[in-house]
Amino acid sequence: MKYLFLFSLLIFACGKSSEEAKKKLSTQNYNLSTYGDTLFIVPSLTDNARAEVIQWGAFEDFEEQAKTINGGTLEMLKNKSNRMVSHIDSIFKKIPDTLNNPVIYSRLLVVKTRTHLLNQEARKVHLDSTSLEKKLIDLNISVKNLFLQINEKLEKDLIDLQRNNNEKIEIESQK
Repeated sequence: MKYLFLFSLLIFACGKSSEEAKKKLSTQNYNLSTYGDTLFIVPSLTDNARAEVIQWGAFEDFEEQAKTINGGTLEMLKNKSNRMVSHIDSIFKKIPDTLNNPVIYSRLLVVKTRTHLLNQEARKVHLDSTSLEKKLIDLNISVKNLFLQINEKLEKDLIDLQRNNNEKIEIESQK
């Protein structure tokens, strides 16, 4: 009876170490995997837009993290998403007057939400890689839309300014 007990104890002990080894191996696989679209390119800002966002606190840091978040391991993704959360929170608190309109505000709100969702997903105990990829794709799209809207807003402002100047010149020439 003693031998049967010892034999069964040995079998159960071996089974547990095998399960632990599988769990460690799957965790290591997540750590070795890369996430995100390495071909994704964050749209560049126009010179006019660049001049405006330079005055905007953490925007350049956020932009750098957004450009490099794709193609990293899980640990890199956790670190970068955590930094992006702090940067977007800073950006969101102080929007420059020239960019403070409903279109930019809504895009910022979407980026903030997507950044927080990605950060939460990356920090989950039970990681779902497909969900993490989806959150990263959603963040990429929202960042792209924000940059495009900033460019369009400042381009539109420049066109409006030129139109006003042309109207003033035309009115003065008619006098």
